Amino acid sequence: MIIDFHTHVFPDKMAAGTIAELEKAAGVKAATNGCVNGLLTSMEQAGIDCSVIMPVVTAPRQFSGINRFAHSINEAYENGDSTQTKMPQLISFGGIHPESDDYKAQLEELYRMGFIGIKLHPDYQGVFFDDIRYKRIVSYASELDMIILVHAGIDIGLPKPIHCTPDMAAEVLKETQAPKLVLAHMGGWQQWDRVEELLIGSDAYLDMAFTQSYIEETQLYRMIQNHGTDKILFATDSPWSNQKAMVEWLQGSSLPAEAKKQIFEENACRLLWKRYDKKRINK
Repeated sequence: MIIDFHTHVFPDKMAAGTIAELEKAAGVKAATNGCVNGLLTSMEQAGIDCSVIMPVVTAPRQFSGINRFAHSINEAYENGDSTQTKMPQLISFGGIHPESDDYKAQLEELYRMGFIGIKLHPDYQGVFFDDIRYKRIVSYASELDMIILVHAGIDIGLPKPIHCTPDMAAEVLKETQAPKLVLAHMGGWQQWDRVEELLIGSDAYLDMAFTQSYIEETQLYRMIQNHGTDKILFATDSPWSNQKAMVEWLQGSSLPAEAKKQIFEENACRLLWKRYDKKRINK
């Protein structure tokens, strides 16, 4: 089984415009049309069994609309009962903005809606990750046993300042002791030397999204081995990376077969156990 822990889709009616705008800002060509059908086609070509979708709430007013769309994906791709015997093709996290008027109420709403995790993007949300508002969200989401995935490091489509540096991530991790904090892009895109100094060996999970061709393989392998292969998640950031190319890249790497199995499947299953009991998943 292969699980892609970090992907994005948009509602059909706004996908084309959103993709065009983001392509221009980042100077990167999208690998799909940004819609659910595009992601599913990409998954089939890559041999990916499940993709986890990460919505971004860029303004507090977007909370309801974005999470309704995310919830509709979960409803469409889950069996919705206790006899779930197969990992859904698509799982969506929820989203929340740090400027929420009542972050606890919103997190509780997401929890009741069945979301098992949230996505935070400090650059698009315009708040530094070591801000008390993020710390409160991370702490309370952890109390609810939710996964927290945060964009870390430079965002290729946005100007500086960087809103989630390795230093900020290390501070939040130390203060919140969050057991299910996932730092995207191997802990901090294009800040990997500092990641090695501060975050490798920590309790955070690191996802591999958008790292192919951007990080030297010797450094990547060193980071994976020193951090622990049990805390690395296969991820692509689709549509901003080609899923098939990313799968082939990791499959062809020099990592041991057992490490690849952990990264492709086992670590994600362990995080997702709350709803998708690994013992019931068809291999």
